[in-house]
Amino acid sequence: MELSEADFRIAAVLGDAALEKVVHSMGTEPYHRLAPLLPENPGALAGPASRGEFGPRVSARGSGSAPGAAGVGTALPGDQFRAIAARTLDEHLTERAANRPGEIVMSFMDYSSDRAGRETPVTFGELDAAVTRAAGRIARVAPRGARMVILSPQGLGYVTAFLGALRAGVVAVPLFPPDLIGHGDRLTAVVDDCEPACVATTSGALPAVEAYLRTRPRPLPICVVDGPGEPPADTDGPEAPPGPAPARRPRPELDDIAYIQYTSGSTRTPSGVLISHRNVVSNTAQAITAYRCEPSRNTIVSWLPLFHDMGLVLLVGGTVAGGIRAVFMDPVAFLQRPVRWLAQLAANPGAVTMAPNFAFDFAAERVREKDRAGLRLGGVWVMVNGAEPVRPATLTRFVETFGPLGLRPEALCPSYGLAEATVYVCGAASGVAQLPVLFDAAALATGTAVPVEATEQGGAAGGEGAARVTALLSCGVPVGQHIAIVDPQSRQVCPVGTVGEIWTRGPNVARAYHQQPDRSAVTFGQRLARPPDAPPAAPSTDTGTASGTGTAADTRRVAVLPADWPRGGWQEDGWQEDGWLRTGDLGMVHDGALYVTGRLKDLIVIDGRNHYPQDIEATVEAAHEAVRPNRTAAFTVLTERGEAVVVATEVDVTGDDQLPETKRMAGLIRGAVAVNHGLAVHDVVLTRPGAVPLTSSGKIARHACRERYLAGTLVSTAGTSR
Repeated sequence: MELSEADFRIAAVLGDAALEKVVHSMGTEPYHRLAPLLPENPGALAGPASRGEFGPRVSARGSGSAPGAAGVGTALPGDQFRAIAARTLDEHLTERAANRPGEIVMSFMDYSSDRAGRETPVTFGELDAAVTRAAGRIARVAPRGARMVILSPQGLGYVTAFLGALRAGVVAVPLFPPDLIGHGDRLTAVVDDCEPACVATTSGALPAVEAYLRTRPRPLPICVVDGPGEPPADTDGPEAPPGPAPARRPRPELDDIAYIQYTSGSTRTPSGVLISHRNVVSNTAQAITAYRCEPSRNTIVSWLPLFHDMGLVLLVGGTVAGGIRAVFMDPVAFLQRPVRWLAQLAANPGAVTMAPNFAFDFAAERVREKDRAGLRLGGVWVMVNGAEPVRPATLTRFVETFGPLGLRPEALCPSYGLAEATVYVCGAASGVAQLPVLFDAAALATGTAVPVEATEQGGAAGGEGAARVTALLSCGVPVGQHIAIVDPQSRQVCPVGTVGEIWTRGPNVARAYHQQPDRSAVTFGQRLARPPDAPPAAPSTDTGTASGTGTAADTRRVAVLPADWPRGGWQEDGWQEDGWLRTGDLGMVHDGALYVTGRLKDLIVIDGRNHYPQDIEATVEAAHEAVRPNRTAAFTVLTERGEAVVVATEVDVTGDDQLPETKRMAGLIRGAVAVNHGLAVHDVVLTRPGAVPLTSSGKIARHACRERYLAGTLVSTAGTSR
């Protein structure tokens, strides 16, 4: 059944029941066609949710239905979308505990003491009671609006402390235990910046936290918060004052600050993003709608750290606000044996999971064939790849490795997001296999997207022409928010098919950075400029397939998503509205979907041509088998001849032939970069494993690597190769 735009308008006017009927009738039609009809601020239109908001729950371990071969499912109805975004996390938890106290909300899989894993399930009622106890303890030592850092290990205690802070009206700062290797400097920088009133941790982590706090210039009260199902702590840390809990505080409002999410610091010192209660529930509703998740069908599976934005919103937002049951584990459990992740995906039909690109490579490499025996991945609903650049080769390898186990290619969904937008901005539609689109590399270097057919460049897999293209994956379209591709100098919206800065606007966008008014003023609340003599946008018949395939860009149209917004073209007053977030990322709109090309501040400009460091890094990794994956940094330095490219990469080379081999390797790297990118590499630094700095979320810290190089502290295994 083909539905016209008029059908969608009628559905919007008639209400949510009609909207749901339209969604069911669409079949395989991409749900993002309904995105423009969703309210930009869903919470403003929503009324109280009914007691039966999500209907009866089917356990994923029982008779939960798995997706069909095409991965087709119904989208979240509009009333439920608005109901999620209309309440704080605390209100959601209270309502669910009152109406469904015995329903399991999440289970923690502990592999530290049992190789097979020990599961601790928690119901809404148990979690709500534990959160109330935690809120009372926190309220004794922290006034409303003060900040509390969470220095807990991954587990139910972490979730309880986070939600306890929210119930107490205290701003949570998700962090990690002080004994987490390699994160000491970041921890100190964040604690200095946020100036907490207290610290939350678990009984098990208390000694390490006490030792860390003794190094601080002033003492801080410690709230020991263990999770439900664990013995409750009888006493707090030594700095916690005695006395009864204060009078019950009023519940936080939607526009109050819920927590501070510190960025990973890939290009700067970590900065705290002020996330409101409205931001997190709106973003949860957007993501659940985009991936068509339902409590009766899906189960969240996660190993992502809870101090990471994607891990926090996926687990806490998805369960408490979305009502979707979750199974989660410590990131260390995944790193030790990545098959544990896949085993949980197989054990929970309709599994929904998210992970950065490296995790897909890591699993494909480390999960042994004997460990795959018996795994059935045909029931996986969606695997979101995000938080770092998504590589087409990674998805290909992952499907080749796990496709024989039933994994559907259309379950893999590249996505785009950032902490300043809570986490999720847009993602490729599930149920549509994502194929890379080839673009002319020379044209892309000048900021123009020119699609290239594989037959035009001598075959996508190899040959001389293969070096002349750049393969990119679609990140789909937004749901419940807007995207514009903007010229960063003029602030004018770019034509479709032109590379510019990605701007986004919606109820999920944060308001500011913590204690950084100058930086906040140039990042948040931005306004688009109207081109002085621009013609109206041509009427659009492309609703955006998000499939990453289609015709060349129509430059008469403007690069906005959803594609038919604003309906009045250039002259609509909506272009003048404030509230846009400058992401600092570069991208373009092609075939009705977003393609991310790089980071504005990481962009390498040589002789007036743009080069994306991740493309150079991928070339370096393919140049020699000893180059370690995802451990290469490309950046520029100023020489007497101008800007020049430096490549630093970790290699696995040992033995007596180390020096000759590294020299040969450096030559291969130089040649590959010259052929693929037309660049002469000024210096190749081959380093030992672990030398290239990473951010807290595992991304290449190019700026930090450049600083080490200039300071002479980036140690090479065989000297530099200039």
